[in-house]
Amino acid sequence: MAEFHIGDKPVGPDESAFVIAEAGSNHNGNLDIAKELIDVAVDAGADAVKFQTFRAKDLYVEESGEVEYLDDDRSIYEIIESMEMPYEWIPELHDYCLNREIQFMSTPFDERSAAELEEYVPAWKVASYTSSHIPFLEYLADTGKPIIMSTGAHELEEVAESVTALREAGASKLVLLQCVAAYPTPISEINVSVVKTLQDEFDVPTGLSDHTLDPVTAPSAAAVLGASVVEKHFTLDKSMEGPDHEFALEPDELDQMVTAIRDTEASLGSGEKRVLEVEQELHEKARRAIHTVRDIDAGEELTEENMKVLRPGEQESGLHPKFYDELVGTTALRDIPQGTGINWDDINRD
Repeated sequence: MAEFHIGDKPVGPDESAFVIAEAGSNHNGNLDIAKELIDVAVDAGADAVKFQTFRAKDLYVEESGEVEYLDDDRSIYEIIESMEMPYEWIPELHDYCLNREIQFMSTPFDERSAAELEEYVPAWKVASYTSSHIPFLEYLADTGKPIIMSTGAHELEEVAESVTALREAGASKLVLLQCVAAYPTPISEINVSVVKTLQDEFDVPTGLSDHTLDPVTAPSAAAVLGASVVEKHFTLDKSMEGPDHEFALEPDELDQMVTAIRDTEASLGSGEKRVLEVEQELHEKARRAIHTVRDIDAGEELTEENMKVLRPGEQESGLHPKFYDELVGTTALRDIPQGTGINWDDINRD
């Protein structure tokens, strides 16, 4: 499985997860709010902050009707139109991110928006509903940038078609994200195990785009499964007006999520079973060994009454407990004081 970089961040199964704080359209058309969202992502320790760049006329048919999950009397076309991010924000937000040392990203939903973004983003993020738009995928692949693609509302066979199209178009740096297109997603439906399914099926880095309300459970589970990318929506305040605020994380929750991912990754360790430096003191003082429980004179027989398997504490450790039966019936070559660890040079083995 090939590893690659998004900006200066290595991405792959042996790297820590690339965490995307998804601001989306939660700027509410206000540039200052957009910058405040960037500040929140920086404070939380995210690797990138991502917006969304689209034009309603390139995304929905005008007579699109309403969407049930949004408590809004407007048509979906009108809602999307109200959420458009001005193209002139792009260089300013990019520079603001650069100064704050976080990567700027934005999901394009059409070729025109991608063209506006191309100079400013280190990678493309493909939204779930765009992941079967083969001509657009081919357009993005032709730029040579890494592609992170969500897979919500698609069957595995459909994902395979898109992956084939991307590869045939020259995309070699690809991440696939498990995603469930429900806002919010019930924790019982997030199906984080698909992170591993996508790894096994396509041999690419994978991850999770999470729409659950819980800031810890699904992202941490994804980290356990080797997620290379974790993405989650966030906002300044869930009570703000707009369709994506209610299911997004608030600043303290975003911080909690990033911390949980990093702690989970740290807890997984290397997988090599060995005695660690942090265990060394108790390795020496608490592992049981064979010790005398009373003074033993030279020539005296070692028995179950004068020796036991004990923790040595500050004393020099004796032989491994597995040799206990072998020591019973041997004789001491020298005086062995009470509490002493018994070693081979203390006994007559003949």
